[in-house]
Amino acid sequence: MQSTTQDIEWMTRALRLAERGLYTTSPNPRVGCVIVKDGQCIGEGAHLKAGEPHAEVHALRVAGEQTRDATAYVTLEPCSHFGRTPPCADALVQAGVSRVVVAMQDPNPLVAGQGIARLKAQGIMVTVGVCEAQAGALNPGFIMRMTQQRPYVRLKVAASLDGRTALANGTSQWITSADARKDVHHWRAQSCAIMTGIGSVLQDDSSLTVRDVATTRQPLRVIVDSHLRIPVDARVLQHGHALVAYAHADAAKLDALQAQGVRLLHAPNAQGQVDILQVIQALAALPCNEVLIEAGATLNGAALQSGLVDELLLYYAPKLMGHAARGMFALPELSHMSEVRDLNITDVRHFGPDLRIRARLR
Repeated sequence: MQSTTQDIEWMTRALRLAERGLYTTSPNPRVGCVIVKDGQCIGEGAHLKAGEPHAEVHALRVAGEQTRDATAYVTLEPCSHFGRTPPCADALVQAGVSRVVVAMQDPNPLVAGQGIARLKAQGIMVTVGVCEAQAGALNPGFIMRMTQQRPYVRLKVAASLDGRTALANGTSQWITSADARKDVHHWRAQSCAIMTGIGSVLQDDSSLTVRDVATTRQPLRVIVDSHLRIPVDARVLQHGHALVAYAHADAAKLDALQAQGVRLLHAPNAQGQVDILQVIQALAALPCNEVLIEAGATLNGAALQSGLVDELLLYYAPKLMGHAARGMFALPELSHMSEVRDLNITDVRHFGPDLRIRARLR
């Protein structure tokens, strides 16, 4: 059965419901569900937190006994396996729905088409692919982790129009406006982890917490610190929800950090620095869906060179800071224009006086 204009409208409503879990569902995907009968919504719901009922269960509970011969719109294929909760495909079958419209197939190998097959085996009509691109955009990290065993990585930089992130002496507060900084907190809130370098910690002593956004979850703070120079009283280590990746350390410093509840990751590369790939793999195993890098030029450059950055969030303030100020990315000198890194700009918008450019690496 082909999708209709009504299918698109109801799925759009389900996608808006899924957005309610933008900051809270990790490591699970963000999913919404709408149940429709005779052109009317009889139940709707969203998955809000891992371990709690899935979107389909919330919607079915609201709909009650009206679900027979109804149509369910779900932004992600209903699960077919027992995890923390029973299979949602079975719940839809038991509810007696006659049709299920699915935005996208679940990339999780434990599901991956099996939920759709279970519905079809029970005589339920299934339509797949309605608003698929929008559904995928809601869960880039979950999809990346399921298909490539790593999180989706964003790299954020705040700079002047001439591409400078701090004065030569390290001063950087504040280049961008309060409006731009508030937008950054939305990206922090939907990330599972925020990564920074030891240089930024020593210079700014930032906490890297989510503020200005209503959320019950704080992301893991990850510090790349090859020689374990981080002070034990650094603000980023407060409350213990932090991980320090290092290459060299003395036992006393390790013990002091562990006593504070800090996670430690020994991840040296051949050059005696922290191996970014090992850090990203470790975050995927925790599991983390989305990682936001907020660092200086050194870590920014290393992350780009690793090939693990999926998206750039570039905030430009209408200021000029001069050639002596610090740059955005520490990258090797290039000899030919064929060596430059090309970007695809996907979105440009204003936040106060500043511009935010979202771009993907080609």
